[in-house]
Amino acid sequence: MNKKIHNIYVRPWWFALCLCLLVFLFFPFSSFAEEKKENRYMGSDSCKPCHETQYISFKSYARKSRSFESVRKMKKGLTEDEIKECYACHTMGYGKPGGFISPEKTPELKNAGCEVCHGPGKIHIETEDPAYIIRNVTINICQGCHIEERVQAFRYKPIIYAGSH
Repeated sequence: MNKKIHNIYVRPWWFALCLCLLVFLFFPFSSFAEEKKENRYMGSDSCKPCHETQYISFKSYARKSRSFESVRKMKKGLTEDEIKECYACHTMGYGKPGGFISPEKTPELKNAGCEVCHGPGKIHIETEDPAYIIRNVTINICQGCHIEERVQAFRYKPIIYAGSH
């Protein structure tokens, strides 16, 4: 290949590659893309300012608003791993991004609350857009915790239409 022809094709390609590497080195790709909104759990107290009537009713009548008390009562005699199994249903978002970690680290999420049924609320709270929350709760959501085995063992049923709020 002729040296002159080779330089014409190689130099622009090499220059473009070096330029791209420098740009991405100093300005990571993520800074060019729109920041992805991440939905996270906020805790039922975050719902109160806009949904005060439902919040008061929920705190007064819904047993799940005090669900962590059950974990505390059952804690004696259980291993740490067995206790963590309880967290899936008795806390908010355990094992999910932004969900319950421990009573010390995430006390606002220690009880099963609004977001167990309505989904993580961070984006809904920030935007006040109802599209970012589950408005029409179905029995399918309840069945994550209210499985037949637990219903029989603990004698409880989902009260989806009975007024958690």
